[in-house]
Amino acid sequence: MYLDEICEYCITLPGVEETQPFGPDHIVYKIKGKMFLLVGIEETPIRFNVKCNPERAIQLREDFPHAVLPGYHMNKKHWNTVVMGKGLSRTQCEDMIRHSYELVAK
Repeated sequence: MYLDEICEYCITLPGVEETQPFGPDHIVYKIKGKMFLLVGIEETPIRFNVKCNPERAIQLREDFPHAVLPGYHMNKKHWNTVVMGKGLSRTQCEDMIRHSYELVAK
């Protein structure tokens, strides 16, 4: 997925707010005032942080060691960093985004 595709997907989810609380280099997507995705605008390759339940986070990191990493500058138990261009399909990325959204929306 490209940056614009990540942003377009996030904003289509119900009740989502797009913000830039960390400055113009990052976009944060929130539901109910809580962050579920953080993406850097200028990063190459594109990478984003998403929330994940701890068991699933570990499994994703094991299944995709070059594409799913412990959350950069986040609680590594609950957040993953997803790196684009490392073998994940669009569907897999969208599933991780939706999982994060649903965890935070609860």
